[in-house]
Amino acid sequence: MGNSFGTLFRISTWGESHGGGIGVVIDGCPPKLPLDVEEVQCELDRRRPGQSDITTPRKETDSAEIVSGLYEGKTLGTPIAIYVPNGDHRPSAYAEMKDTFRPSHADFTYQSKFGIRNHEGGGRSSARETIGRVAAGAIAKKILKLAGNVEIRAYISRVHTIEMPPLEHFPSLDEVEASPVRCPHPPTAEKMVDCIKDMRKNGDSVGGVIECRIRNLPVGLGVPVFDRLEADLAKAMLSLPATKGFELGSGFAGTELRGSEHNDRFVNKSGKIGTATNCSGGVQGGISNGEELIFRVAFKPTATIIQKQATVDKDGQETELMGRGRHDPCVVPRAVPIVESMAALVLVDHWMRQQAQCHSFDFESA
Repeated sequence: MGNSFGTLFRISTWGESHGGGIGVVIDGCPPKLPLDVEEVQCELDRRRPGQSDITTPRKETDSAEIVSGLYEGKTLGTPIAIYVPNGDHRPSAYAEMKDTFRPSHADFTYQSKFGIRNHEGGGRSSARETIGRVAAGAIAKKILKLAGNVEIRAYISRVHTIEMPPLEHFPSLDEVEASPVRCPHPPTAEKMVDCIKDMRKNGDSVGGVIECRIRNLPVGLGVPVFDRLEADLAKAMLSLPATKGFELGSGFAGTELRGSEHNDRFVNKSGKIGTATNCSGGVQGGISNGEELIFRVAFKPTATIIQKQATVDKDGQETELMGRGRHDPCVVPRAVPIVESMAALVLVDHWMRQQAQCHSFDFESA
């Protein structure tokens, strides 16, 4: 029913925004991986609400508990279950939404599909579901770090109409986390924060773009045709709430170039084959080429705004509805660790598939 993701490293998330809690089951994690709950908690702390005055004021500790798959600080190779309880419930803030559809939300489509829905906080359609993804992503990140020193760094490149200049270096985590908006260019970050605060003051919202860069990937991750690396990355990113676009490398801007300008010329890089440019974004023919993997994800403005909007109720009667509850005037800052986590889940799954497909059998020496 669409609640699981991955092939060899597979996750299944569960829970609703105002239910008892949120959780994830991870199947396929290798045994003997050193793991501490604090490593998971560190990533969840980056995602949790109430971090600054530009995010939702909902107060949740998002304290993780690993309830299976771990023994004496190491993974067992069996399913890992992680549970995060919900604490700051305010279901009364959503009473009006029980029979009235919020513009641009999943209320109408969920009701039409299932004939029932949890209207409190959006239920399963709430971005709170992404807790499970981030918890699983923390484990995937560690596997990639130990396996090949793979580094994944996401950051905000644009909020509304405010865009940072191209970043010429791979940013550190400290650079990204230096601002509550998670933009590693301080002058632009300051403008972004001001923009989001203005939107909150006016009861409105804005969207933005997250850029993600990944280095130290080996050549060979991904397969041709249906399971291309960029296709799985696109599915992962567009499965996130509020996403509306995905592009790799040159993306849509590449359509304005000629082939002679866009082609990445192969060169010798200290004894290794590489490319002089990276319009391909680190993927060619659906397979990683060893260059830095670069993609961008577009997020729409938060659908819930503190303004009256015209809508209809479940009987089709025209009415008005004002958003209530606690919501981010811009979801993009808190989405940064979620994008990193989904990227890690895709990459560790393809890494395992590569090992299974290309290194399990040596027919030439048999």
